[in-house]
Amino acid sequence: MAKRVKRKVKVKNVLRIICIILILSLVIYILLNSKINNIVISGNNYLTDDQIIEEAGLKDYPSFFFNFDTEIEYKLKKNPAIKSVKIKRSFFNNIEIDVKEYKVVLKYNGKYYMQNGNSIEYSEDLRVPTLINEVPQKKFKDLCDNLSLVKSDILGKISELEYTPNTYDDGRFLLYMNDDNSVYLTLTKFEKINYYDDVLKQLEGKRGFLYLDSGNHFKIME
Repeated sequence: MAKRVKRKVKVKNVLRIICIILILSLVIYILLNSKINNIVISGNNYLTDDQIIEEAGLKDYPSFFFNFDTEIEYKLKKNPAIKSVKIKRSFFNNIEIDVKEYKVVLKYNGKYYMQNGNSIEYSEDLRVPTLINEVPQKKFKDLCDNLSLVKSDILGKISELEYTPNTYDDGRFLLYMNDDNSVYLTLTKFEKINYYDDVLKQLEGKRGFLYLDSGNHFKIME
């Protein structure tokens, strides 16, 4: 007949396990209840801080540890105005969100459009040209992309844009400048407008049409 062996339970081991469970429970409780203390937004020109915070899912200042950077970045990148996002965390549960927005390059039918061709709602007036006629969708996207290459100070000097294709060039535009000059450009040469101020000095105050789409010549306004 087998003899039953009684095993003694070591009190120290039991207490050690209980302590570990209590410590783990306390850590989990602290993590769950440790909320974001401060949110700093930078890099935004068109989107408001409140808008970014809300779209990031941080409006109610939720858990600091259980809102992962990748998740916040994913939510923000759903906004067509946001090009990239960088997130930095610091002591005392602070989160810094640095966004890079697409550049707003023109206005059309009362809406502002960015370099990626998407529209954005914006209540303030921006110094960007207004497109005054319809452009084929593909050309419109190319136009937005090429306008992003124009320096901001030059972009602000363009009052209106008109799509003026001809037999030889279906990417031709006429730019109406704030100083009453007009400039013909094609999509493949839009960067030439960045030298507008240099060309202007050579015109000696004359007003007319500057042809930068084919050659570089100036026709005085009659």
